[in-house]
Amino acid sequence: MTDAVLLAAHEAIAKGSKSFALASRLFDGGTRDRATLLYAWCRHCDDVIDGQYLGEGAHDWAIWGSTPGERLARLRDFTDRALAGEETGEPAFDALARVAAETGMPPRYAHDLIDGFAMDVDWKPVVTENDLLTYCYHVAGCVGVMMAIVMGVPAGNHATLTRASDLGLSFQLNNIARDVAEDAARGRCYLPSDWLAEAGLTVETHADPANREALHRVVTRLVDLAERYEASAAHGVPALRNRQAWAVLSAAQIYGDIGRKVRGQGPQALEQRAYTRRRDKLIAVALATPEAIWKRNIRVSTSPDRTGLWTPDFE
Repeated sequence: MTDAVLLAAHEAIAKGSKSFALASRLFDGGTRDRATLLYAWCRHCDDVIDGQYLGEGAHDWAIWGSTPGERLARLRDFTDRALAGEETGEPAFDALARVAAETGMPPRYAHDLIDGFAMDVDWKPVVTENDLLTYCYHVAGCVGVMMAIVMGVPAGNHATLTRASDLGLSFQLNNIARDVAEDAARGRCYLPSDWLAEAGLTVETHADPANREALHRVVTRLVDLAERYEASAAHGVPALRNRQAWAVLSAAQIYGDIGRKVRGQGPQALEQRAYTRRRDKLIAVALATPEAIWKRNIRVSTSPDRTGLWTPDFE
């Protein structure tokens, strides 16, 4: 029998994220399917809120509501129904229902992501680093937590889930670094305004061509912060099986390279969107192979102190 929900999810990941699709191939079959189902729900919700389809181009989601607020309310309703085990008839939400049922994933993490979409709809300026990291958790860190649960990490293992959240934070921080100019063009700034003020910039003028050097210093600070979370995340890998560790470390390298390119290329990196070539992705996968085995010999109890790193409240 054709599994329409899983087929739709695989189509979403193939078209929506080449990096995620590549990393997911390193999973064992069961983990890959559950990760793909989870991705399909995340991608659909993000698209509906942003008015896009598979992350690209404008798309009319009027069927979900005439305003972002109405669409958000409907997404929240369908998410709650899926988490309650109800068949919705919507592939993305039936995908979430299956993941939750198969893994015992607590509903709070899916709710955390919906709250992240609410933050985008009811946007408030990012003033402090804490504001930035809170936002990053709700749009990416909680996805890292859900992915860890998909990979078999117990929901009560908060030490490992914190490291999984750290990986999501690092991904989002690198994405912000890559998209600073694009975000400014649509009137959005994710950089903390107190960071900008320290560099002599403002939210209104930070992306002006005359401010490229000062802005790049702020973006460099962002990438440096992303690397701290990336390094912390690596110490959650011992809780994973080897193939899962391989996928996670490959993804960390791929996304980390985006930020490192922005930092390394200087102010001119802000003129165009940085990207990772397929060859570079394959190199990252190859390099992660021995590292995945080595990382599994690190015990979580010997992890570096996380003092100074933002931590979600799992209680």
